[in-house]
Amino acid sequence: MAVPKKRTSGSKRKIRNHAWKSKSVGKASKSFSLAQSILSGRSRSFYYVTEKKSFRMNQEYLPNSQAVV
Repeated sequence: MAVPKKRTSGSKRKIRNHAWKSKSVGKASKSFSLAQSILSGRSRSFYYVTEKKSFRMNQEYLPNSQAVV
């Protein structure tokens, strides 16, 4: 026969919720810092494309490639 479990204490529940929420706060601040460095042009750890090149231009530089139109 199934026996009901004991109720979790309020302090233990608060500790778990705080740990769960603090992880998201840390990730949000890290991503905001990365966004600021990219917008200011000081990013050294994140590479991104600044120019858009067309698909056909990229096909010309690849050896033995057939352009799909």
